[in-house]
Amino acid sequence: MIEKEKIATIVNMYLQGKDLFLVDIKVSSDNCVFVEIDSDNSVAIDDCVDLSREIEKHFDRDTEDFELEVGSSGITSPFKVLRQYQKNIGNEIELLLKKGQKIIGVLDSVSDDQLTLSVERNVKPEGAKRKIKITEQEVYPLEEIKSAKYLIRFK
Repeated sequence: MIEKEKIATIVNMYLQGKDLFLVDIKVSSDNCVFVEIDSDNSVAIDDCVDLSREIEKHFDRDTEDFELEVGSSGITSPFKVLRQYQKNIGNEIELLLKKGQKIIGVLDSVSDDQLTLSVERNVKPEGAKRKIKITEQEVYPLEEIKSAKYLIRFK
């Protein structure tokens, strides 16, 4: 069986100095390997093809008997690594907290252990007849987040 760590080493060495970064590697029991990459800008099909060829150079198909797929993270795929959060600073994202709460807001900042969102809320000031929109900054520890993804809106 192909080792995930060996593939990660090959991929990280290949991507070093490029705009691309490794998101995930999955290796099934029957040697089906899926490598997921992303970029701060965009991932071209040629990027996936070139990386696939680089990985294949390091393995003997006759000995290993594997299937390899290299792809990019979809625009609506949940974030898996910190760099995906970083590339989406300034964008609207959807958080699903482990306690089941869904929050939508603009990602203001992210660190190794938390993120800050600007969240719009409708509140009714005391004595007012109508609700008004206010924007509050809220901090969420990454350990409390079940999933986060870029939010696409068509206005």
